[in-house]
Amino acid sequence: MNVKSNHKIAVTLVFFLTFLASCSSPDVTSFKPYISGYWEIERVVLSNGAEKNYNFNENIDFFEIKDSTGIRKKVRPKLDGGFTITKNSESFILKMENDSLRMYYSTPFASWKETVILAKESQIIIKNEDGNMYFYKPYQKLDL
Repeated sequence: MNVKSNHKIAVTLVFFLTFLASCSSPDVTSFKPYISGYWEIERVVLSNGAEKNYNFNENIDFFEIKDSTGIRKKVRPKLDGGFTITKNSESFILKMENDSLRMYYSTPFASWKETVILAKESQIIIKNEDGNMYFYKPYQKLDL
């Protein structure tokens, strides 16, 4: 091989690696800081492709994460801007698994896991074991 063909190989390799890096999935380790907070389900896409939009939610999901453990509570917004906490509360453990961020839940009645597909300031997407995807938006206080 001569210098010219080595250069072509090097350029092709750099181009290919750059292309692969741009096509890679998001860095799931960056999701964790965005999960804590009040989130409202915007829509659900079922595993069969059917979609359900939510224009109004009576309950809001509150997530709180500390280190690798968390809690998810259903809360109800009140007219004064506060929340009524419902009895629905579940603890979970966050784990990195197969390049995904998973939430492992366990109650006396059941155990299950969910996968965080995306978490950023403006949206969270969570996929459950049935393949249903929940699209959350940040909760916005009602202006009356």
